Amino acid sequence: MDEADDQPQPEPHPEPHPDADLRPDAVARRRVVIGIGFGAALLALGRRLPGRPDAGTATEPATGSATIPAVPRSTTSRPPDPTTTAGQPDEATTTVDTHRYDLVVAGGRVIDPETGFDAVAHVGIDGDTVVTVATTPLIGRSTLNATGLVVAPGFIDILSYPVNGYGEWNKIADGVTSNLCMHGIDDPMDRFLSRAADLRPPVNYGGATDQSTHRISMEVGIDYATDRQIDELVRRADVDLRAGALGIHQQPEYNIGVTLDEMLRHGDLAASHGVPLCLHLRHSENLEPGTQEEAIAEAVTVARRTGCAVHVEHVNSTGGTGRMAEAIAQMEAARDEGLYLTACTYPYTYWATYANSARFRDFREKYGITVADLQVAGTSERLDEAGWQRARTDNLLTAAFAMSDDDIERPLATPWIMVGSDAILERPHNNHPRASGCFSRVLGHYVRDRGVLSLPEALAKMTILPARLLEGSSPDMARRGRLSAGAAADVTVFDPATIADRSTIERTWLPSVGVHHVVVNGQVVREGGTTDQSIRPGVPLLSRVDAR
Repeated sequence: MDEADDQPQPEPHPEPHPDADLRPDAVARRRVVIGIGFGAALLALGRRLPGRPDAGTATEPATGSATIPAVPRSTTSRPPDPTTTAGQPDEATTTVDTHRYDLVVAGGRVIDPETGFDAVAHVGIDGDTVVTVATTPLIGRSTLNATGLVVAPGFIDILSYPVNGYGEWNKIADGVTSNLCMHGIDDPMDRFLSRAADLRPPVNYGGATDQSTHRISMEVGIDYATDRQIDELVRRADVDLRAGALGIHQQPEYNIGVTLDEMLRHGDLAASHGVPLCLHLRHSENLEPGTQEEAIAEAVTVARRTGCAVHVEHVNSTGGTGRMAEAIAQMEAARDEGLYLTACTYPYTYWATYANSARFRDFREKYGITVADLQVAGTSERLDEAGWQRARTDNLLTAAFAMSDDDIERPLATPWIMVGSDAILERPHNNHPRASGCFSRVLGHYVRDRGVLSLPEALAKMTILPARLLEGSSPDMARRGRLSAGAAADVTVFDPATIADRSTIERTWLPSVGVHHVVVNGQVVREGGTTDQSIRPGVPLLSRVDAR
């Protein structure tokens, strides 16, 4: 995995979470969107799964809509295509709302990527539910002033790791309200849920059954599994899904004994329950035998032969490194067949994993880099040979500068590719900085400063796209990723002019700035740029496969 248990090392002194905004020196500049671009943006995508009606076209920001339509409930047997939309806001009404809401988020630019609503409005919340979004003022027992700020659905980190009582606070500062471990929950589902509940996290939590964990517990590890062992692995995955796991995770690059047959067996199970099979692809290099093209082709084969949704994890550092245009074209050809194929990316030109992992084997030949392109997370120097040997001895998380700007910008400019951090901060901070700054970096660096994609397009990647990937089997996810009547009251309020990541390889613990307010299940966890660590309203987000 790209993140795992940290190794002991001297702990740096964290700086306090900042309350002041950080204004980057770089002025905003638009760039031509790379690759296919967004065209008329997410709402006007022409690509649909067979049998799914088009959902209309993009509109200008709404100016008079008083209430957003209620959240639709998915009734399909498989997750809906995450690039479809649910329609537009209702016509304006002049009805005066005299109801006193528990909480009002007042006067911000409300953006709902599901419907395309984009207007100055007020969000009325009762309990853990959004009741209305109105363009006329609302009355609240409590009010969050959002004037001059963007009000969005709470960000969904689709590719994180289990909450640990520490890193989730940096997630809150980064605007994340749901921490989903689709890269694997590192435990059987019942134990994962028990451990997370004991921590009383401020964020919602859930994840995919981790077949690597099951292989280790069965003493299969990286070896080939027998037919009987595959039967048992599939049985354990089924148990986890029935306990609420949101998908199935496999990582053949690390568990090299995972065969196509084993992947197909898990794909069949995923299809039967309407959950995605999340794949850390088999190859992250372009050397024979075993190339990135072959790894994506394998994922496509699983989707084609099983009918399951396949989600490619961090495509920037696996199937697309150095060949992103080709990788996206390869996946889009599969999507044109009607296959359900999605991916996610993180906004950094370096990946990181542990120095003794299989990924670092023959790294010079595989990635065309040297030890001078490596840096241990939490340190300030690139490595020499002696430093590399020490990193291997201590098995430290080590960053590899092995990606180009195109490897990051092209997937961000692709409508169906989501944003996922692939990290959560742990002590003693031997982490990738994406653990603290992933979402703010997209919104600050790539939206505002570089103009690679628009603000609504970026928000869709953090909200409605991951929600749609998972909502086919999860009523909990069918209420998230949107801001409309009936949605869960997970809300992130930020300043688009100042939002920025501050975490670096040297100081991975620095929280982002520019996120003013964060509401989780109707409770205010962060207000005015200050997080209240006594507020811990996170709940498990579960599949309901037995009810299907």
